[in-house]
Amino acid sequence: MITRAPTAEKAAHAAGAAVRELGPDSAAAGDPATGRLLAPAFPSVRQMLFEERPAAHPDRLAELRQISTVDLAHVAMLAERRIIEAGPAAVLLRAILDLRASGYAALAGAPMQRGVYLAYERHLIEQAGDEIGGVLHTGRSRNDLNATCLLLHLRPVYRRLTGEMVRLGHVLFGRARRHRATMMPAYTHFQPAVPITYGHYLLGVAAAVGRDLDPLRHAGTAMATCPLGAGAVGGTTVPIDAARTAELLGFDAPVVNSLDAVASRTAILYLLAAMTSLATTLDRVALDLLLWSGQEFGFLTMPDGLVGSSSMMPQKRNVFVLEHVQGMTVQPLGSFVSAVSAMRGTPFTNSVAVGTEAVRPVWPALRAMADAVRITRMAIARGRPDPGAFQRRADAGLTAATAPSEQLVAQGVPSSGATGSPTAEPRRQARGGASGSGTVVVCSGAPVAVAGAGPARRIHNRAPVSRMTPPSSQGIGPCGRTPMSRPVRATDSCRARDCTDRAVARPALVTRRCRRSFSLGPDAPSPRYTSP
Repeated sequence: MITRAPTAEKAAHAAGAAVRELGPDSAAAGDPATGRLLAPAFPSVRQMLFEERPAAHPDRLAELRQISTVDLAHVAMLAERRIIEAGPAAVLLRAILDLRASGYAALAGAPMQRGVYLAYERHLIEQAGDEIGGVLHTGRSRNDLNATCLLLHLRPVYRRLTGEMVRLGHVLFGRARRHRATMMPAYTHFQPAVPITYGHYLLGVAAAVGRDLDPLRHAGTAMATCPLGAGAVGGTTVPIDAARTAELLGFDAPVVNSLDAVASRTAILYLLAAMTSLATTLDRVALDLLLWSGQEFGFLTMPDGLVGSSSMMPQKRNVFVLEHVQGMTVQPLGSFVSAVSAMRGTPFTNSVAVGTEAVRPVWPALRAMADAVRITRMAIARGRPDPGAFQRRADAGLTAATAPSEQLVAQGVPSSGATGSPTAEPRRQARGGASGSGTVVVCSGAPVAVAGAGPARRIHNRAPVSRMTPPSSQGIGPCGRTPMSRPVRATDSCRARDCTDRAVARPALVTRRCRRSFSLGPDAPSPRYTSP
């Protein structure tokens, strides 16, 4: 069964191999002074992106290997069912095995009138004679043979893609655990939003990749049934055992309907659709990593093995491999459109447009996606986050403002009031009628807390986002100052010695513009952020 999941031991071994292929964690990250590269690209990067590789689609030798594999199973089944005698079956099997052992040398340069199969069959007839070589096609057609060979071709590339996804998942979980306390700002609309951890981000990516793996598993079920035995389109009168050939070839079962077996290439569409979803995830992650590794953000440092310099600007450190990921991830969508377009307008039976032309785009898409997953894994495994840069941006973006704002709501202030919109209660308090619910205080134009019942307490907080400590039950902050012991007024200023900011009166809302302060009532809970 081709969809069977690997054992935990094999998965762990694969994950270890995935990390070892990149070399030590201390891989060179350029000259600290100039940024110039000190090491070449990783060998696996060079192999994927720069060196000559075999064609993505199956070549002539690959086709011959799959055809001969099907023939070995077919002849064995015919002999077991006594459709052919054991003697001729042995001669035919020996001829096939000899041809495989020679690397199909006898077919080199042979004329291919309609593909490699006819040349292959002609050679076997010449070697074994008409009476023996001619029985090879008993109970079988090129239609069900081609459909079966396609699924055999898909197996190794499908396994490579899913294996790369499993290894990516291992790296994501491992790095998420390592960076579970590395604070960073989450972004919405390209603006800092709330504080999270880098580990939380990586777990989010892991969840998406795991979800993308589900449709790929489903595509694997479409590859688990064997079309062999469907004949040209309507089966055969020969008493073959389709279940036996399916078993010998590693399938779960034969296809139930002979027409469906030769007319459909459902596995192709399932694979391309699933890869399109995965491609979208990888493209978005690649963009994040590209931005964060640039000097404007400075969140991540990539090793020399994943970056390239400029032929004209020696100081440049271009993370070009992630740009390749963005380009590679376009392939599945284009291939899906091509395959669907080739299948439309064809009758539901065996068709060259479906069985040949619609299949062509899947091979480059499968290779591109396996490479894209691998490069993404390498970037996440070797990208080194800068906690200081993360922290500075989280502080500068006031990402801690959300939690105190939620305390406003918890204290009974409507959510519209929590964002500075006019409401009856803040307006009444601004007019000096504060009672019961306390005084609303905001920082830099956005509310950050609410005073509880009784006088408001102004807490001067110098701690950055990730090191905020909860105030005591008396409302005293980390610096121990409690400058205000009465309801705030529009003319109040911060009493911290080095703070000259004054409170300003807004319509319907008293706004305190101390960039380093927030207000909590004596009973207000402290904001807390939890890492994954």
